[in-house]
Amino acid sequence: MTPELVVHAVPPFSLSGAAERVQRDAQALLDGPELARAQAMEPASRSRFLAGRLAQRRFAAELLGVRGSRLVAAYSCPRCGTGPGITHGRPGYLLDGGPAPLVLSLSRAAGWTLLAAVAGPPDSCRLGVDVEDPARTGFDGFPALALTHAEQQVVGHLSGGALLAGRARLWARKEAVLKMTGDGLRTAPSSLDVLQRNDVRDLLPAETGLPARLAAAVALSWAVPQPTGRGGRASS
Repeated sequence: MTPELVVHAVPPFSLSGAAERVQRDAQALLDGPELARAQAMEPASRSRFLAGRLAQRRFAAELLGVRGSRLVAAYSCPRCGTGPGITHGRPGYLLDGGPAPLVLSLSRAAGWTLLAAVAGPPDSCRLGVDVEDPARTGFDGFPALALTHAEQQVVGHLSGGALLAGRARLWARKEAVLKMTGDGLRTAPSSLDVLQRNDVRDLLPAETGLPARLAAAVALSWAVPQPTGRGGRASS
């Protein structure tokens, strides 16, 4: 069976009456290093962080067909390495002591969390996903900081909300590519042109469940069927 791309959006976490439940679920399901990282945060940020990690673990467990308690978070950072003690960088899990057969990516904007995964991927599969709030692209220095000359020309004739949406679309594509490659912001965004790349594309609200005002993109270094159907699950 050909592996499939799955995308899923998690609505903004509400602190009203939910913080205790999140804390309880986190203690039962998350790993020690994740809990230790959360403990250093102020309460509101802690609850949002834990809610995101719970959503990601449940997402991964569902795709793998296992209990979430069987997974051990093992992130990968170019500087810090890979393993259960790493809680930042590219997300991943161990399953019964070995790497879980799953490639994951996560992004957050405007309170929303966007998850993407390919289960049972080939070794060459690399994935990056990003969601952006157009309101965050409205500062004067954005074009010089984030866009190539060609990209500036593409959006230069726009104004108002259309301009912000165009900027956010390009920025989401760039972030998705940089997550896919693992380069992150070590590569200057203004040097990365995403107009003609065939390994990145926009994600539509119907695919993700995100509000239409947000921009989202996915980058894949290995071609998989495009997500369609119910709320972001691809159909073969």
